[in-house]
Amino acid sequence: MYTCIKTEGAARRGVFETVHGTIQTPFFMNVGTAAAIKGGISSVDLANLKCQVELCNTYHLHLRPGDTVIRQMGGLHKFMHWNKPILTDSGGFQVFSLAKLRKIKEEGVYFQSHIDGKRIFMGPEESMQIQSNLASTIAMAFDECVENPSPFDYVKASCARTVRWLERCQKKMAQLNADPNTINQHQLLFGINQGGTFDGLRTAHMKEIATMGLDGYAIGGLAVGEPTDVMYHIIEEVEPFMPKDKPRYLMGVGTPSNSRWTVERKSLMRYSFKLFPASHQLILPFLSRGASYLPRSFLLSQEPSSTQTELQAHRSHHKARRQTPD
Repeated sequence: MYTCIKTEGAARRGVFETVHGTIQTPFFMNVGTAAAIKGGISSVDLANLKCQVELCNTYHLHLRPGDTVIRQMGGLHKFMHWNKPILTDSGGFQVFSLAKLRKIKEEGVYFQSHIDGKRIFMGPEESMQIQSNLASTIAMAFDECVENPSPFDYVKASCARTVRWLERCQKKMAQLNADPNTINQHQLLFGINQGGTFDGLRTAHMKEIATMGLDGYAIGGLAVGEPTDVMYHIIEEVEPFMPKDKPRYLMGVGTPSNSRWTVERKSLMRYSFKLFPASHQLILPFLSRGASYLPRSFLLSQEPSSTQTELQAHRSHHKARRQTPD
C-alpha cells in the first residue's frame, strides 16, 4: 500500500508498505543484476549505505544459477542474505538488449542464451513463474522494450501486444499467489508503460493499463536511444495519466540530474540505473559540475582528507587527455 504523506509542487513524499518492509519514497534502487552488486559491495555494505530496495534480473538469474535453485534455497532474500524489499525485472529489457539473439511472437520471446547458445523461451507466464520462484517483493510485468526510434506501426503493434501480455501476467500471478506452496504469496505486480517516442501511443497505453488495478506503474522504454529532452517530453506527456494513489517507477534512468528533474517536476518516485564505465579500472564519481571518470587506483590511494580540489585536478587532466588527438 502506498500513502502520500506530503507534496511540494509536483514532488511527492510517501511511504510504500510491502511484505518485506517499508520503503520511503522517493528512492533509488541499486542494480544487482545477478543478485549481487559488481565491485565487491555486499548486502551488509548496502544495508550500511541505507539502500532500501535491491533490483535483480529475471532473465540472468533464470540462466544461472537458475530460479529453481534459488527457490530451493528459500528465495532471493535467503540467497542474497538481504532482508529488505527486492524488485525483479521481468526479462523484458533483454527483448531489447539481446535483439540479435531473440525472436518475438504472440506467445512470448524465443532467446538464444548469450552464455552457451541454448534456446530459451520466455513468455508472460514463464516470467511470472520465474519471479515467483525468486520470491521477490515486486515483480515487473513481461513487456517489449523497443529501440528508439522505431517505426510507428511496429511500436503500435508492440503496445497492443504488451497489454495482452500484461493481462496474462496478472492472471498468472493471481494463480501463483493463491498457491500455498508459493514462497511469497504477497508478491506485487507492476505494469510498464511503453510506446516509444510517440505521444499518442504513450498516453493511450498508460490510460489503458491504469484501469487494470495493478500494484504500481512504471514508465519503460526510455534512455534507449532517444535524446534526453525527448525522454523528458515523454515523461511529461505520460505522468498526468498515471494513477495518483500508486507507486511510480522510472526504469533505467537514475543519474543525479535525471532523478532530481523527475522528482521535482513529475513526482516519479523510484529509479534504477546501471553505469558502465569505459573500463572496469575506472570509477565514475558525480561532482557538483558533472560526472568524471577516475582511475580506481586514485581513490584507493587517497587519505580520507582528500579534497574536491584533488578530484577536480584529476577531472581536468582526464578532460585534457580526451581533447588530445590520437
